[in-house]
Amino acid sequence: MLDLSALRREAAATRVYAVGDIHGCLDLLVRLEAAIRHDLIARPTREPLICYLGDYVDRGPASAGVIQHLIAYAKGDVRRVFLKGNHEDRMLAFLEAPAANGPRWMQFGGVEALVSYGLTETEIKGENWEAIRDRLTAVLPADHLVFLRSLELAVRWGDYLFVHAGLDPARPLADQDPRDLMWIREPFLSSDRDWGARVVHGHVIEPEPVFRSNRIGLDTGAYQSGILTCAAIQGDDVRILQAH
Repeated sequence: MLDLSALRREAAATRVYAVGDIHGCLDLLVRLEAAIRHDLIARPTREPLICYLGDYVDRGPASAGVIQHLIAYAKGDVRRVFLKGNHEDRMLAFLEAPAANGPRWMQFGGVEALVSYGLTETEIKGENWEAIRDRLTAVLPADHLVFLRSLELAVRWGDYLFVHAGLDPARPLADQDPRDLMWIREPFLSSDRDWGARVVHGHVIEPEPVFRSNRIGLDTGAYQSGILTCAAIQGDDVRILQAH
């Protein structure tokens, strides 16, 4: 279990840009980061932080490109935090146990991720999961694997808690299941529980960003809508930036 009350706190940040699910949409990510740069020029702040909410891979065409881009930008002049989504969780599970996790991963975007790393659809359709895992392992850059394994589950900043999916309302903050932070939908989405912090998350596609008293949802389905969403958060001020 994970004690969220003991999370690393980003006390130094003066504004957080929370980026919703990217899902292999490198073109949208590049445009959104340009919008963030322009926002920082127009509204300078001392210590900005960009928090990516997870789901970098699958579904869209450029999973490998997105991860390579994020690794390069992690060394930039704006500090960044990368959270772990359920799709990264499934990709890592496939690498550990391909036969058990291959079929499920393919159902929600693994094919596109594998193709982005140079595998062919013919290879993938053969469903020789061990061979597919070995092929992926052979072409997966070492720094991509390090990146995937280093992703965080949650970050606390002021009155906000950033996670990929949400929290289990039936559990105290000191006893959350890490899987729920990456995978939960209900009962989190319909819960009105006061978490002591507003939860900022992705994971559940909505046509527009969702604002509730206890949460903000930022997954606008980039791979199908062509819209990638970011919330610029500074105290009680929350502004939405989008790339189309």
